[in-house]
Amino acid sequence: MKHIIFQQTLLIYIMSMIVTASMANPLLSKYKTPYETIPFNSIETNHYFPAFEEAMKIHRAEVDKIIQNKQKPTFENTIVALEQAGTLLNQVSSPFYNLLSAETNDELQQIAEKISPLMSEHSNAIRLNEQLFARVKAVYEMRGQLKLNTEEARLLQKTYDGFADNGANLSETDKAVYRELSKELSMLTLQFGQNVLKETNNWSLLITDIGLLKGLPEDVLDMLALNAKNAGKEGWILNLKATTYIPFMKYAENRDLRRELYLAYNTRCMNGGEFDNREIIKKIVNTRIKIANLLGHKSYADQVLVHRMAENKENVYKLLDELLKAYYPYAVKEVEEVQTYANNKGAYFKIQPWDWSYYSDKLKDEKYAVNDELLKPYFELENVKKGVFGLATKLYGIQFIKNDKIQKYHPEVDVYEVKDKNGKFLSVLYADFHPRDGKRPGAWMSEFKSQWKEKGKDSRPHIIIVMNFTRPTGTKPALLAYEELTTFLHEFGHALHGMLTECTYESLSGTNVYQDFVELPSQILENWASKKEFLDEFAVHYETGEKIPVELINKIKASENFNAAYFCLRQLSFGYLDMAWHTLESPFEGDVTTMEKFAMEKTQLLPYVSNTAMSPAFSHIFSGGYAAGYYSYKWAEVLDADAFSVFTEKGIFDQPTATSFFENILKRGGTEHPMVLYKRFRGQEPTIEALLKRSGVETR
Repeated sequence: MKHIIFQQTLLIYIMSMIVTASMANPLLSKYKTPYETIPFNSIETNHYFPAFEEAMKIHRAEVDKIIQNKQKPTFENTIVALEQAGTLLNQVSSPFYNLLSAETNDELQQIAEKISPLMSEHSNAIRLNEQLFARVKAVYEMRGQLKLNTEEARLLQKTYDGFADNGANLSETDKAVYRELSKELSMLTLQFGQNVLKETNNWSLLITDIGLLKGLPEDVLDMLALNAKNAGKEGWILNLKATTYIPFMKYAENRDLRRELYLAYNTRCMNGGEFDNREIIKKIVNTRIKIANLLGHKSYADQVLVHRMAENKENVYKLLDELLKAYYPYAVKEVEEVQTYANNKGAYFKIQPWDWSYYSDKLKDEKYAVNDELLKPYFELENVKKGVFGLATKLYGIQFIKNDKIQKYHPEVDVYEVKDKNGKFLSVLYADFHPRDGKRPGAWMSEFKSQWKEKGKDSRPHIIIVMNFTRPTGTKPALLAYEELTTFLHEFGHALHGMLTECTYESLSGTNVYQDFVELPSQILENWASKKEFLDEFAVHYETGEKIPVELINKIKASENFNAAYFCLRQLSFGYLDMAWHTLESPFEGDVTTMEKFAMEKTQLLPYVSNTAMSPAFSHIFSGGYAAGYYSYKWAEVLDADAFSVFTEKGIFDQPTATSFFENILKRGGTEHPMVLYKRFRGQEPTIEALLKRSGVETR
């Protein structure tokens, strides 16, 4: 009886805290919006910090309730209860961290610096709690007698691992060390990412002589002029954002300016100023080694790869080495071909990295008579949206209905209701397409809310995709490069994984899968980009309405493998670099650029440029969650080539194949081991043969 009274008192206390706090802070309220979407119009920056504090307090009370439960630990009262705790904290943290990447400012970054150590300590207080772990461990040790279904067993294993992998089995002394190390690591990775954004935004170059910009297409010139206009200047402003950097390196005839831009881009965060990341890299790497050692692993890679399809560093290197051996001879020939072409065009010098895009693009244009300037008019953004969304409709029957009543964090964002073929609500999708100073570079998918089932209710997800696509100019709408089309498909593939999930537990739903499996749904969708049946659905000239000519599609397909080996080695170089940093078994005190040069040496095809490095701005592995995991892009490429071979055989819109991919991959999340899911779809384990065939390696 006393136990029941205590539980009721604690529950009343928790509810009173929620009610009191939510009266003044919308982040702590139950959202009375369409589909309980985030009420961005009501949220002010100063709401976040107190909301974090309150949500952490409530989360601690929820956890205390589990610990103080006098009943014997069971799957329901411990594992499920723990899974369901922290909902309010997720509600607060999801908009904050998404905005920190997509629409940040100095104030948000200052809050992040205050919140990061608090969140780290909060997580540690739960993961390192002996009483809580004792209950989890008790359930785990009797797992053989519990008669759990597959998803329940997976949740139990993931919950136990979540404690064991984060120090729960350590001594009290080592737990104290772990707390400090993890707190330090969270601050270091946060600072690394902020430095990259600031350094990227801080560089610009005003050009007042248009003659220096010879070779640039009209729409690129318009964009650079708009940059200048927005800065209150006359002329054209170059910056290091991808929408400027990539086309400039590809089209600008002025070699000196290409070199200047290349050096600026590839020396980011290594110039000795306040945003220099070289010492931070050492601290991140060494802190990760200390954490790995504390948990009984020789290196950080050994720690991470336990929960990956690759399983260990030997298998990662096996994959990288196999691909290097297969592609290297072809890559050497590709570089020689570009060098010869440049020489024949009067460039009597050895091709440098700032020359590569320029001359390789010219060679591609000459060989295949296809380039972005020919293609862009057929890839107007509004039409591309229809095409990409339409692909999901053809494959999975889902519909996208734009809803301007759903609040958004920036006026440029599009918001859609996503429904199945019967009109049943599946998800909310936020799409953010263009670069801004407050948005980090690159493209990504994330979520404002996950999916889970509770008490018969399927709580559906709210998904966000963020890109940095070419903006409209004063004279033209947003016209995408072919690479931007494939990027859209890639991130939309992640979105489908997040939107179509049908799982019971939030931590297993959607993209909560092994990192070297998560790229399969995204990369497989890129395969549709060059298919005529797909392009015929939407690719029309933005001025004339003419459908993209079949001759142009054939040229796209013919050019698909142009320099494929070179680009493969480039990706492999990033994977080798990542593994070099994270297979270290002793503290690193050397020179960052020397380390990088050694790690990437075997993949180096162009001359090494001294005093440049990518590590100081390699956000993927030092602030983006891909540490000891960058290889997963190539791993997933093997999977996607193998998986798409089924569509190639059956038809790219084949319904049984699409249904099988949905049933066995997209909706299952992390409820089973990914190889089990993959084999259920494919009927066998993947090999690299399909990837080699797609790249043309075995036929060249």
